[in-house]
Amino acid sequence: MDELTDKDRLKMEIEQLRKEIPLERMLVSKCAEELKDYIESQSAEDPLVKGIPEDKNPFKEKGGCVIS
Repeated sequence: MDELTDKDRLKMEIEQLRKEIPLERMLVSKCAEELKDYIESQSAEDPLVKGIPEDKNPFKEKGGCVIS
């Protein structure tokens, strides 16, 4: 990127802006509300929130180590 001239950088920036023109914009407040609703609706199935049942936990210790 350092070897590009100012003209090349400006061309790349213009190309990127042209790609972004047709994108639909939404208010952050609306997006945040939708994201919050989605997270709350999925939280019942989230193992990080409700935990993993002991019988299905692949990381459960199978047995202890005894030093005698």
